[in-house]
Amino acid sequence: MPAITCWHWIAFVAGVLIFLALDLRVFHRQARVEGPRSALLWTVVWFGLAMLFALGLKSWHGPKEALEFVTGYLIEASLSIDNVFVIALIFAYFAIPAHLQHRVLFWGILGALIMRGAMIGAGLALVSRLGWVLHLFGAFLLYSGVKLLLVPSRVRPEKNKIVQLARRFCAVAPSLDGEKFTTAWQGRRALTPLALVLLTIETTDLIFGLDSIPAVFAVTTKPFIVFTSNIFAVLGLRSLFFVLAGAVRSFRYMKIGISVVLAFFGIKMLLDPHEQPPRWFQLQIPISVSLLAVGGILLLSVALSLAARQPEKRDGGAP
Repeated sequence: MPAITCWHWIAFVAGVLIFLALDLRVFHRQARVEGPRSALLWTVVWFGLAMLFALGLKSWHGPKEALEFVTGYLIEASLSIDNVFVIALIFAYFAIPAHLQHRVLFWGILGALIMRGAMIGAGLALVSRLGWVLHLFGAFLLYSGVKLLLVPSRVRPEKNKIVQLARRFCAVAPSLDGEKFTTAWQGRRALTPLALVLLTIETTDLIFGLDSIPAVFAVTTKPFIVFTSNIFAVLGLRSLFFVLAGAVRSFRYMKIGISVVLAFFGIKMLLDPHEQPPRWFQLQIPISVSLLAVGGILLLSVALSLAARQPEKRDGGAP
């Protein structure tokens, strides 16, 4: 089996940067409203690229790593759905016009790629030196799943510490200036509200990363698989936002599904933390079972959400 070298990392990152450059400079050069059809097409494109990457992994490194990648990708994608809803609330709070949202998400995702890479590197370094950290990750995921299920989620951008620091140390213009993140205001350079939105989205993704990255560690601790599955999921987040943002209230059971996914992988890490030698009690959960669990939970959440919409439509149409 060929080893993964630094050149494979460089090639992957270079490919991602090329796709992002094409997206910004060719396909979305002008600020415009992202329609649902275009967003759905891009979602399919990013998903297709992820699956092609998985096929490449299968022929290059075998079916096990391909399965690990697909499972990690689905975990990240499912947890990103909750992030989509939060981003929609942030845009609504700051009253960002629809034609500017794509540009904000582009730079937000670029920053997320950098932060995710740093977090993955730090997490893997901890795991390689302190194996018991996987127990902490498992307990944290279980706690996050229970908390997400029981505690109402509230988005309060005005309470964001980074935004408060930006307002304290930087001038902030009272209105937007097109796509610009900075503008001239009262004779000096100032941040625009668009910059505050970007800061809020970046810190929100940082918080979500604390849940999603440990969840992938429940499937594999191979750096290249963890990194690539994360990146592919983040790349598809922008188009996924424009597909789902208008139907936030329609997926009422997605939050429950996401909390179950977190709890499932928290329990998996507590029971099967890849310890050598095995502990006195250890339950081996195959990767294929994990993949089926994620897919089944998501499909059930979507099915229940769509089923719940039918009575609402009939009631709404009644005189």
